[in-house]
Amino acid sequence: MDETTDLTAHDLTHLRRCVELAREALADGDEPFGSVLVDPDGVVLHEDRNRTAGGDQTRHPELELARWAAAHVAPEVRPECTVYTSGEHCPMCSAGHAWVGLGRIVYAASTAQLVEWRRGWGMALGPVVPLPINAVAPGVPVGGPAPELANALRELHRQCAERDAVT
Repeated sequence: MDETTDLTAHDLTHLRRCVELAREALADGDEPFGSVLVDPDGVVLHEDRNRTAGGDQTRHPELELARWAAAHVAPEVRPECTVYTSGEHCPMCSAGHAWVGLGRIVYAASTAQLVEWRRGWGMALGPVVPLPINAVAPGVPVGGPAPELANALRELHRQCAERDAVT
């Protein structure tokens, strides 16, 4: 599926919350990522932020939401739910999302944007190939990126890069 930037006001409201969660994550020493799980009626079911600072690099909010949904959302409702996230799912999170059977993913910044930013700051890429969601989970509908939020996210990731370069 092709990415699209045709996002609704509803989408942008949830994406702004994801950016707030990303900001909270950065302030707590984590990488700046945040995600929100929304049911078919638009009700926020659960939200989380990156929690990798403790050394467990699998503590991505997107995977945490998939795990939470597996335990708390009926299987027949999951495909109608939407996961909003500050950054496009990595391959691990895309796979978790697909295996749990969640629906649409809407992201504020794409994997391509994150890779470009990191390269521009001279940072190494992570240990996993940076693939778009549909390269891992081809049946999942996706939306994003949100150009309105790119500058805010780029700044959060820049601050993270600077912090990590010092430590």
